[in-house]
Amino acid sequence: MSLKSDALYEIQTTRHFFHRSTRCLDESDSGFRATPETMTAAQHVAHTAQTIDWVREGMFDDRWDMDFEKGAAVTESFTSLAAARKELDAAWERIQARVEASNEEELASQLADNPILGVRPRHSCIKALVDHTGHHRGALAVYARLAGKVPEMPYGD
Repeated sequence: MSLKSDALYEIQTTRHFFHRSTRCLDESDSGFRATPETMTAAQHVAHTAQTIDWVREGMFDDRWDMDFEKGAAVTESFTSLAAARKELDAAWERIQARVEASNEEELASQLADNPILGVRPRHSCIKALVDHTGHHRGALAVYARLAGKVPEMPYGD
């Protein structure tokens, strides 16, 4: 497989797994949180979308916005799971389109030195994105169980 096809496969499967694991949550669960200091379900989804865009900008533009307070303020503004899911779908589409527009040389090229992943091939950012998305997918599966729902096994059809 090529770097591009590997990256696109990871994006598509990670997106699918996230959706399957979290689709038992509905709009009435938007404000659910495990404890008062944790993100709500809607905020977890919004944060996941933000991170996809953040990784895309770092991966392809060597731009790692380290103003996490600004990002947190955006995340905290989400009160609707439907709105957060819409943003997540759009973020997946943006990174997929950008990978589709890339070539093997670009994906194999080195990132500029950065405080997040250091100097490594650009395509390695996808693995970091998969890991981060899995973290939030797992948290939302726990939220679902705490809310009395049963999340689907992510690795199905």
